[in-house]
Amino acid sequence: MIYPYKGKIPKISDTAFIADYVTITGDVEIGDESSIWFNTVIRGDVAPTIIGKRVNIQDNSVLHQSPNNPLILEDDVTVGHQVILHSCILRKKAFIGMGSTILDSAEIGEGAFIGAGSLVPKGKKIPPNTLAFGRPVKVIRELGPEDLADMERVRREYVEKGQYYRALQQNQNQ
Repeated sequence: MIYPYKGKIPKISDTAFIADYVTITGDVEIGDESSIWFNTVIRGDVAPTIIGKRVNIQDNSVLHQSPNNPLILEDDVTVGHQVILHSCILRKKAFIGMGSTILDSAEIGEGAFIGAGSLVPKGKKIPPNTLAFGRPVKVIRELGPEDLADMERVRREYVEKGQYYRALQQNQNQ
């Protein structure tokens, strides 16, 4: 379901895939070839949510904000299943493991990987191209070529899957 909120209407690229049972409200932008998967909620009723190109937000995730503190996901970000994002910044090619929570004003560096089940506290900064996990999160090590290649594989597969399902949706609606 797509809902306006106080005059703000979600802006969703024509090439994005929005799965069934997704709810998107208010001041939300979703870029080209991004995919929002089943049962995800994106509420733009407090501050803007900006989602770049080729971002995948997997099933059962929740995205929201605090006043005057937008939620920003740059291009090529992967967000695993059941992730909570709240007024944070995810830089290009960041990868968020399933079940993680990232709180207000936290910033995940370009190409950083947050391990499954992690808690990134308010204001925490994770350096680029590092692996971090835990509750609270701690930086463990720099990512190697194999890590980066696997992250790229997942990103690419989600763009492909999203476009497959988008075409399926379009055929069903004709």
